[in-house]
Formats: sequence, C-alpha cells, structure tokens
Amino acid sequence: MSAFLEIALKIEPRDRASAAAVYNKYKQPFLTGIEGAVSKQLLVRDEDVQVLHGFEDVPSAQAYLKSGLFEKDVVRELSPLLAAPPEIRIYQVA
Repeated sequence: MSAFLEIALKIEPRDRASAAAVYNKYKQPFLTGIEGAVSKQLLVRDEDVQVLHGFEDVPSAQAYLKSGLFEKDVVRELSPLLAAPPEIRIYQVA
C-alpha cells in the first residue's frame, strides 16, 4: 500500500451498530469494485469511529471519494447517523 484514506465520523454510541452495519455492507464491494483498493478497517474510539481505507496510490484514494459507491451509497446511508461533518484525510505512505 502506498496511500491511506482516513474518514473520521462523529457517531453517537447508540448509532454505532447501524454505522457498523453500513461498513460491513459495503466492505466487500469496496475491495472488489474500487480500482486500487487494498484494505478497509473500522476503528472505534470513545471520541469517534474511523474507517481506514488502504489504496495502491493517492489517485485511487481520490477517485474513490468521487465514486458512485461512496457518493450514492455510503454517504447516503451514513449521513443520518452523523453528529458532525466527517473529517477526511488522505495520506501518502513514506
């Protein structure tokens, strides 16, 4: 992997099971249908929930954010669960 996409989500504890269901629903379509996708992990903290996506390169991570899977499916299902706008960061592996 040479890039990571981190999306930090403010989700109330009562809504985290629903958010995890969205993660599980779209994990396999992400891994098999998004060019350059390598991994996807759900990280849970008291403060927030993070989804860490691994990619072959930065352009693949940027392209995913504009994909139908992300914009039409993931965002649509997660939006009602968000307590604040998500924080999105892309990292290049050094």
